Formats: sequence, structure tokens, C-alpha cells
Amino acid sequence: FVTQECCVQNAAREYAKLYAAEAEMLEGFGEVPEIIPIFLIHRPANNIPYATVEEELVGEFVKYSVRDGKEVNFLRRDSEAGKKCCTFQHWVYEKTSGNLLVTDLQGVGMKLTDVGIATLAKGYKGFKGNCSFSFIEQFRALHQCNEYCEMLGLKSLRTTHQKQRKATSTKSKNLPNSSTVKKMVPKKAREHRDFISSEH
Repeated sequence: FVTQECCVQNAAREYAKLYAAEAEMLEGFGEVPEIIPIFLIHRPANNIPYATVEEELVGEFVKYSVRDGKEVNFLRRDSEAGKKCCTFQHWVYEKTSGNLLVTDLQGVGMKLTDVGIATLAKGYKGFKGNCSFSFIEQFRALHQCNEYCEMLGLKSLRTTHQKQRKATSTKSKNLPNSSTVKKMVPKKAREHRDFISSEH
């Protein structure tokens, strides 16, 4: 478990460095969230031979996002750190084509620790996260873009979702009309098809 914790946090840290490099070039973006490093130490004489060590964060500890994406947190939504954490999630989601999401962002100010990563079930480029892939779906449904998303030129997830819904409804309009179906398909198959088209 401790090795996975190190692997996840340090992987998220690498994404945060790439995000920072891109964001810091933008005029007016300002300070960028940083995921602090976590180190695995081996203590052979101890009953628990492995432990993790990281910098101590002093100040008000805030959860900017939670693993399941359902918690409404005003500090997350309204603070600069909260907005930039949401933008970081959106940036990672877009850079990995929706295959990976850094989640459970929490810490003091812009310094974050104990984060989680959700990947699709098959993983992403050989990496598997420690959170359910359902968090990716929830993020896509719940994320609200802010000014930092706009500064980075990230695509609205709502627009993408609406386009997918439009494409689905357009496809259903192109189905043959019911009189054509009746002539071409035997009765049992026709009943099944009518049931499917009623769902659209």
C-alpha cells in the first residue's frame, strides 16, 4: 500500500510540474498548485518496515476535491487555489484524452498532498490509479470551467457532452421509418427494434 501511495503521488506530481510549466507562461495566471514529493523509507529493524515521509504542511488543511466528486466545498469552488486545482484536473483529463484524472486534491494553500489518481479500467500507458474509473465520469459530468480553464484554452466538458448527445439523437433520426421496418424485418425482430427506438 505505501509503495502505491508513493507511486500515485509522485506520478501526480509529474503532471503538476507539466501543468505549472504551461500555466506559468501565461500572463496573469499567477501561482500554480504544487504536489509535494513523498518518499518511501525502509526501516528493517522496525515492526512496520516501510513508511512514507513528506514535508509537513502548516496551516488550514482544505479538501479542494474529493475522490467521488460529490462534495460541494466553497473553498474549492471560490478560492484561487480551489479554482486552479479544478483547472489542473481538467488539464490532466484533456492531456490524457479522458483516460486519467488526478483527484482527491487537498492541502494547505497551493501545496497539495495525499492525492489520488483514477484511470480507465485498463489503466493509462501502463499506469493504474488507486481510485475507481467512475470518478472520471463524475468529473466529466460535474466539472464547471472557470477563468483559469479559459486561460489555458481547455475545451468545455459540457459542450463535448452536448455534442455527443446531439450525435446520438441525430443517429436515431436516420433510422428507417416504421413502415420500412415492417416490410423488411420479421415480426419478432420488428418488436425488438421498436422497443430500442422508443428508448431514444
